[in-house]
Amino acid sequence: MRRSLPLLLAVLLTAGCAGAPEDDRGEPETGGAGPITFATGRDTTAYLQPLLDRWNQAHPAEKVTLLELPEASDEQRAQMVSNLQARSNRYDVLGLDVVWTAEFADNGWIIPLERGMFPLDRFLPPVVDTAVYKDKLWAVPYTSNAGLLYYRTDLVRKPPKTWAELREKSLEITKKRGIGGYAGQFLAYEGLTVNFSEAVGGQILSPDGTQVILEPAKAKAALDFLTQGLREGWIPRAALSYKEEETRLAFQNGDLAFARNWPHGYGPAKAKLGDRFAVTRLPGPDGPGTSTLGGVNLAVSAYSKHQKTAQDFINYFTSLDNQRRVLTEGSFPPVWTELYDDPALIKQFPYLPVLKESILAAKPRPVSANYNQLSLVIASSVAKVLSPPFAESTDVVATSMKAELAESLKTQ
Repeated sequence: MRRSLPLLLAVLLTAGCAGAPEDDRGEPETGGAGPITFATGRDTTAYLQPLLDRWNQAHPAEKVTLLELPEASDEQRAQMVSNLQARSNRYDVLGLDVVWTAEFADNGWIIPLERGMFPLDRFLPPVVDTAVYKDKLWAVPYTSNAGLLYYRTDLVRKPPKTWAELREKSLEITKKRGIGGYAGQFLAYEGLTVNFSEAVGGQILSPDGTQVILEPAKAKAALDFLTQGLREGWIPRAALSYKEEETRLAFQNGDLAFARNWPHGYGPAKAKLGDRFAVTRLPGPDGPGTSTLGGVNLAVSAYSKHQKTAQDFINYFTSLDNQRRVLTEGSFPPVWTELYDDPALIKQFPYLPVLKESILAAKPRPVSANYNQLSLVIASSVAKVLSPPFAESTDVVATSMKAELAESLKTQ
């Protein structure tokens, strides 16, 4: 038994050394150049690889490998957080949801970037703001997003500009046509947080993310509007299980007169409905409403061994030429302002002027390193009110939501 001990130790040491490259906890070689990986959500339109191929052909010693994460943003975040908490260098460039900037920066998972390296002055200003935290640039905008109201032009002469108009038109169409009037994303997940934020006007936290400024009266009004739709039937109860994809399918299949969704649904709707639909800004309490700002920013992992290449790649990937391809080949909203004013692109994507207007007027979600917990509080609170038999008081939930959000801020 004693003779076998040295052999056993040697085997264990060898096994430990063999595992090191996959989970390197050593210090990163900051400023280094070499092969990198790009971790981002699943590419559902297959447009990414050709863009990566162009980089790889021009940089054979600094090739980039695409690591596709799950399509759902919460699952993407979970995988990234697990990797970064382990101080692994597996990811070099990270495709971050715009609401993760504060969390990833506060935890030291990404590095600050020099503003002068990127043409930020040519990007849409609200989009740039999502990449800034505590006066530092932590990522570079790659795609943007804003919620739009899709509506059937064969059923509606003029799109609604207020909640009251949306309710009136939805009720009329539901009774006449027997189809749903309106739906958004009402499953209890991040999408419900977004829909509530839009209904309430986006004012939930102070700009510095330290105080809850949500007004219970506005929260109650938003909850009453959504609950009323479900009670009266112009918001179909099936919408309580809708995420973006379910909403998209329901609208393009003719089951809804109005739908709140991101721009990605425009192409499929066009293919199915032709000229029988259009998009406009979301309605609000007294006029055009405020969308929640979405999108993806590109950041550099603090544990990357090739941070110089990572930053050069981000510069390439967010260039004007590639941004044009992001729109024309991937159907994602670009971040360069001038692309929204290009006549040729507007002809191909008629929603660009409305989308630009929506982005410029959009409100960011709460800026907080504890955003994930805040989102859970909002989504679970709203879900209580929307669930039949609608027993929860909107007054009570609106007040308790504010208290729970304030408590969540204390745990940062």
